[in-house]
Amino acid sequence: MSSDEHTETGTGWPQPADPRRPSGPAGEPDPRPDAPDPDELSPLAPEAAPGEEPAARDGGEPTVNLSTAEPAGGDGAAAGAPAGAGRRMSSAALMIAVLLALLGFTLVEQLRTTSADPTTSAARQEDLVRILYDLNARDVRLRQDIATLEESQRQLRSGEQGRQAALEEASRRADELGILAGTLPATGPGLSVRFEAGGGKPISASRVLDAVQELRGAGAEAMQISGGDRATVRIIASTFFLDGENGSLIVDGRRLTGPYTITVIGDPATMRTALNIPGGVVATVAGDGGTVIVEDREAAEVSALHAPIKLEHARPVS
Repeated sequence: MSSDEHTETGTGWPQPADPRRPSGPAGEPDPRPDAPDPDELSPLAPEAAPGEEPAARDGGEPTVNLSTAEPAGGDGAAAGAPAGAGRRMSSAALMIAVLLALLGFTLVEQLRTTSADPTTSAARQEDLVRILYDLNARDVRLRQDIATLEESQRQLRSGEQGRQAALEEASRRADELGILAGTLPATGPGLSVRFEAGGGKPISASRVLDAVQELRGAGAEAMQISGGDRATVRIIASTFFLDGENGSLIVDGRRLTGPYTITVIGDPATMRTALNIPGGVVATVAGDGGTVIVEDREAAEVSALHAPIKLEHARPVS
């Protein structure tokens, strides 16, 4: 029996039995927790020589040596994994850097906004009050400027009406100045003052001048004097009076004979009171033997004109 075994194996020794998992009395699997898996190779199995396929077990299936098997995909796949991981790490680092830059920019803008005026934030309460006062004063000035410009705009929009009003005002002032200068005739309520000599004593130039001065002081606006020969002279600010021959009167170089009549425009009651005051013109002429007759006129006419005076030295102030 032993020789047959030696012959079958060809080794001169009995062929070792297949490593099998010990079984129980009824052929059940070994219940020990550390029992070897029956599918694992026995450590006593001979290793296949290089270039030789491993021996078949249990029906001739070849056993694969896992230690020499190459991973699927070869060396290229094994090398490609670290490269892809590196690219993923580079993209993540770039994204982190962009987010950090955006965060820094946001913080800088916030700080710039909250502390835009470091001088004001560090100013004292008194300084802040002064700044507020200056701003209020500037606001008032600007509002005044706006009001002035709006008024100018309103006047410009109503330019035609403004020009017409200006022309009317200029015409009115020209009329007033013309009456005062004696270059325009005038009419209005007033008085007629008549001087008649008596007692052989003529009416002197001083008495007529006193009457003119009292009438001016009482508000006379226009006057003229007429003689018995109907000669008439306009009385203005520059009019002068002189005594002439044979009781005549020289007014602005023109000779007038008595009796003399002054026609004056103004408030009749006021001028009458001024002439009749004690020691006034009426009393003085009466003391010389003459007579002064004062009559009211509802529409006194001053029609005599004075030639315009050509100024040689006076100039208007511009």
